[in-house]
Amino acid sequence: MTSAAEPPQARPAAPAPSSSYRLQLQPGFTLHHATAAVPYLAALGVSHLHLSPLLEAAPGSTHGYDTVDHTRISEQLGGESALRALAAEARRHRLRLIADVVPNHMAVPVPEHLNRPLWHVLRDGPDSPYAHWFDIDWTAQTGPADAPGRGRVLLPLLGDRLGAVLDQLAVDGDVLRYHRHELPLRPGTERLPLPELLARQWYRLAWWRLARTELNYRRFFTVNELIALRVEEPEVFDATHAVLLRLYREGVLDGFRIDHPDGLADPRGYLRRLAAATGGTAGGGAYVVVEKILTGEERLPADWPVAGTTGYDALRRIDGVLTDPAGARRAAEAYRAFLGGGPEPARGEPNPAVAAARRGRAEMTGPVGELAAEVERLVRIALRIGAAEPAYADHAPWQLRAALRRLLTDYPVYRPYARPGEAPPPEEFLRTVREGSDDPTEHLVAALALGELGRDPDRDEFCVRFGQTAAAVAAKGVEDTAFYRWNALPGHNEVGGEPARPWVTPAEFHDWCRYLEQQWPHSMTALSTHDTKRSADARARLAVLAEQPEAWAAEAAAWSAALGPGPDRDADWMLWHTLVAAWPITPERLVAALLKAAREAKLHTSWTAPDTPYERALEQRARAVYADPGLLARIEERVRALAPHARANTLAAALLHLTVPGVPDLYQGSEEPLYTLVDPDNRGVVDLDALAVRLTDAAAPRPGDLAREKLHLTATALHLRRDRPLGAYRPLAAVDLSGEHLLAFARGEDVVTAVTRLPYGLERAGGWRDAVLELPPGGAWTDQLTEHRYPAGQPVPVADLLATYPVALLTRRG
Repeated sequence: MTSAAEPPQARPAAPAPSSSYRLQLQPGFTLHHATAAVPYLAALGVSHLHLSPLLEAAPGSTHGYDTVDHTRISEQLGGESALRALAAEARRHRLRLIADVVPNHMAVPVPEHLNRPLWHVLRDGPDSPYAHWFDIDWTAQTGPADAPGRGRVLLPLLGDRLGAVLDQLAVDGDVLRYHRHELPLRPGTERLPLPELLARQWYRLAWWRLARTELNYRRFFTVNELIALRVEEPEVFDATHAVLLRLYREGVLDGFRIDHPDGLADPRGYLRRLAAATGGTAGGGAYVVVEKILTGEERLPADWPVAGTTGYDALRRIDGVLTDPAGARRAAEAYRAFLGGGPEPARGEPNPAVAAARRGRAEMTGPVGELAAEVERLVRIALRIGAAEPAYADHAPWQLRAALRRLLTDYPVYRPYARPGEAPPPEEFLRTVREGSDDPTEHLVAALALGELGRDPDRDEFCVRFGQTAAAVAAKGVEDTAFYRWNALPGHNEVGGEPARPWVTPAEFHDWCRYLEQQWPHSMTALSTHDTKRSADARARLAVLAEQPEAWAAEAAAWSAALGPGPDRDADWMLWHTLVAAWPITPERLVAALLKAAREAKLHTSWTAPDTPYERALEQRARAVYADPGLLARIEERVRALAPHARANTLAAALLHLTVPGVPDLYQGSEEPLYTLVDPDNRGVVDLDALAVRLTDAAAPRPGDLAREKLHLTATALHLRRDRPLGAYRPLAAVDLSGEHLLAFARGEDVVTAVTRLPYGLERAGGWRDAVLELPPGGAWTDQLTEHRYPAGQPVPVADLLATYPVALLTRRG
């Protein structure tokens, strides 16, 4: 049998997509539904279908990231036969498939026997042939009564302390039952009295609250129900990737999207193994992109054998260039005033968004923080290193904890990429963090994290685990905490975003586009995903508010006054932004989004310690909006007033997404306006049949129909990309007008994109007036959206060019 790690036989390199379309597979939208949608997606103009995870997941999973069985394509989705039928139909329409891969973790399902490798580990402990599959620290828990030094797995799944739920445990043959949980019993212990039976297992049942401080298996962030895999082990890689790689070799799949590579022990090593397994080392290979979150000016590691990222870096630049810098600054002041927090911080004080991120990180690693157990694991490793090497001894546990907390709190990006036995990358941020301290314990911890103190199993493990922990701290402390706390411009609190500086200047935008073209020309670009807190069109509405921050803050204050006193002002700010972003929205969707935001912020309530009176008050306030006809009318009027400017932002973002360097990845349904919120709101089933019907007449003009306009623009740009390669990126500038409101660039000598930016400010400035755009010399140009023609060699008045749409897509034949 061929190993998964062996290169494919005579498989040519998979072509890079011209564009892709993300489908969220789930019981309500299976592979059969996807097959039926292929003719529409081909007509839309994409080249690849981007499928959410395909392997068997926990029953009823609506996302697929909770894998339970790597040996088969999900039967819930239709199984391998349905996937093959989809691939055949796709090939018939000249489409190919990209699959989402989840290498970092598996589910801890209910019932537990659904994950057979984990079941074996729970039954047989460290002697199980699957024990090395999972990232378990066996030293952190005292072992069974007859083997106390061998350790066991903490299972924090009890609803209360063990003593309070003993009567809810039942032995059934060789299985221990607790409500819907089914756990294997260690052979030979089935007939023991319950207390002794529990003491003899390779797992320790515990109250769920103990996970924060005592958990001894690595998770996906803080999700106890997802246990991390040690995919760095060749046998584990082979077993967990065999099916997907076989389907690649057989031509069913052509590419892979790698979920959360920053959770892996060695992201580069994993990606190299994947490249080798698909023939990438011989000039071929699959198309591979990684869900790598880049912060600020951080760059994707150049030695990763991938096509690029999944596109959050593009999302930040496109949203940013359509954001008014001066308005964003004033919006922060208006937000502080709305909260009653006074003026902007004094010089030298940290930006509130930066401070919120730092506090969020610090809370994750505190004594009872959500990642305290991960910090404790690092402390144990450091103590073992000190015990074995006198030069590193006598750093007390509390000193090590404090040093780890500061370094993880101040680390500015997701994680370091230090590798045992290699010099750290020259741009490694941990060096800068270390330079700001004279604490010898912090210097020791930083040196261990960078792999600078030589090698042995413990030092190698510390280096690896620090990187994995840093990624979890960033994700949970910033994205899932701080981004729900500092809400001056909520539309910019997306993964990879920079709320402290949400804008991107046109010059910075052009620089980034040229960088992407030169370094990662086939990287994905994205605007909406299954993980965005607000869809692109919802954010397009909110971007208009950044151009009118004082007026918006006054309106929000008036709406709050109409309802009377509420739970807190920040909750009101989120309430009004959510209503505007997603209008029209049902009370149920609104309440769900607000409750999730409040729990993630962890200021008044949280997932683990819900404040029921606060949450009830929050829900009542949201529902009160719908009981006030006058207030509803004001909200409706505000959304109506924003609509012309939001339309410009929506179409501008869409056209930029589809024509900048990279591979545009469309999220399902986003070819028309999509006003969704954080998951699960954004993961619903989309009616692709209805979209197929509307596509047939999308090109026919119908004034005021944004859905038709966006669908027409999307299909036009996708077909252009599919039919001809876009050439070199070159910025273009308007004449007789500052670059503030027109963003334009050429792709080669025969394609030009021009979009409106800051449309509210443009209107207040009196429109385009005498501004003209100098098109590249040569033949006549045609706007593909309107079919209007423009003669060669003549400046085009921008007011004429953008009279029908606020954007233009110009082409000419050579």
